[in-house]
Parts: sequence; C-alpha cells; structure tokens
Amino acid sequence: MTETTTAPPPAAEMWGLGGAHYDLVSFAIGDALAHAAQRLAPPPGARVLDVATGTGWTARNVARFGAHVDAVDFSPGMLDAARALSSHIKEITFAVADAQALPFETATFDGVISTFGVMFAPDHRQAAAELTRVCRPGGRLVLATWAPGGSVEEFFGVIGRHGDAAPPEPSPMLWGDPDHVDGLLGDAFELTFEQGTSHAYHETVAAIRDWYARGFGPVRAMAASLDPARRAVLWSDIDAFHDRYVTEAGLHVKRDYLITIGTRR
Repeated sequence: MTETTTAPPPAAEMWGLGGAHYDLVSFAIGDALAHAAQRLAPPPGARVLDVATGTGWTARNVARFGAHVDAVDFSPGMLDAARALSSHIKEITFAVADAQALPFETATFDGVISTFGVMFAPDHRQAAAELTRVCRPGGRLVLATWAPGGSVEEFFGVIGRHGDAAPPEPSPMLWGDPDHVDGLLGDAFELTFEQGTSHAYHETVAAIRDWYARGFGPVRAMAASLDPARRAVLWSDIDAFHDRYVTEAGLHVKRDYLITIGTRR
C-alpha cells in the first residue's frame, strides 16, 4: 500500500479541523460505534479495514477482538489524532486514503467496517464498489449510517442554513435507507439490516455547543466563515435545536441510525 502525499482536499481539511477534540464527538456516539464493531465480531488474527476512521474509535473497538486493523481516512489532521490516541495498540496501522480509491489489492480483507464515514463520500456507487472490491469472498461488511429524516439530518440542516453551499447530492443520509444500500451493495453481499438509536448525555445546552465548537469540523468551518453577528445566530440556532433534549438530569440526545451487515458473495 502506498500512502498519498498530495495536499488534502477542502472537505478533508474541514473534517480535520477538530483534531483530537473530535474524539469527544465519537465518544458521544460510542454506543453506535460499539454496536457496529460487535456485529462485525472479527475472529482473532483477522485482517480488517476501517474506512473513514476519524480519530480511530472504531479501529480501537475492532482491535479489541484481536484483529489486525488497517484504518484509513482522507483527513491527515484526523489521522494525526488517531495515531496519538491509538499509540498503545500495535494491531492498528493508519494511512491517508480516500474511500473512493482505496490503495489495497482486491480481496485483501476478511472484514470491512465504516461507522458514519463512507456515507459522506460524494460518489456513492464508487465508494460501494471499493468496499466490495477489497472484501474477500465470504468476508464480512458492517456499516453504521445515520437514518434519513432523523435528528442528524435535521442538525446538518441547521448548520447548512447559515452557509451558501447547496446540500450534497445525493444525500449522505441515503446510506441509512436499506433500499438505497441494497441497490449499492446487494448484488455483491448478502445483506441484513438492523435499526438502532444512539443515546448521548450532556450537562447543558452550552456544554454540547462547546463540544461541537471545538471538535466537529463542519461546525467549526461554518463558524469561522461567519462575521460575529451571523456567528451568534448560528450558536443560537444550535442551542435551540438542542433545547428539545433537555431533561431534569441534563440533555439526552437521541440519534437514529442503520446497521448494515453483509457477507461477501
């Protein structure tokens, strides 16, 4: 495998803005990340690819099973954090790579996993073709993807209202629709689907806003692009979005997702 040395694309720079702080964003959805790793359940010694690893949370979960993990992401900033956070685990190798052009030979991996990562690749069919290509016959594929029409899509809509860019087409949230996923992967994999809801807990509305402001690249990028007055409106809208999750104990944020489980034909 050859790691790319070209400059990262703008989207990679955006997602990498949070650096190590993004790990707290992953921590908040840790139940969903664990769900995916447990459905993959690789045997000890298996070789697994984690696509769009971010700060390496899922790679570390998979390594718990005794698997050897190749973890890739298109953001060098994310990978710098992932290497630092995972330095105690010798079974993980990190490399810069695009989900749409994976730098591995065909049928290399016993298992392939992506948790809320590959769904953001612009070309759905090309990304699906690459997941298919690198998974050996009889190998296992597990994806965790946000549900269309759910709270995550609504949150991205809140952010997007403050910028000039059009929403991505096709929508990343289509990866949370079993029919769409079946159209992408059903010819190559025997598929099973499982619904899930991630539960996150924060002390206050201000606390979750601070997590996003520090660690979530799309929010950081949007905030940096706005003048102070418009930035204040962004924060106000984000706070209003999270007000609905306030309970007596603090915030309880719920996010619906889909787990796709596939066996390579």
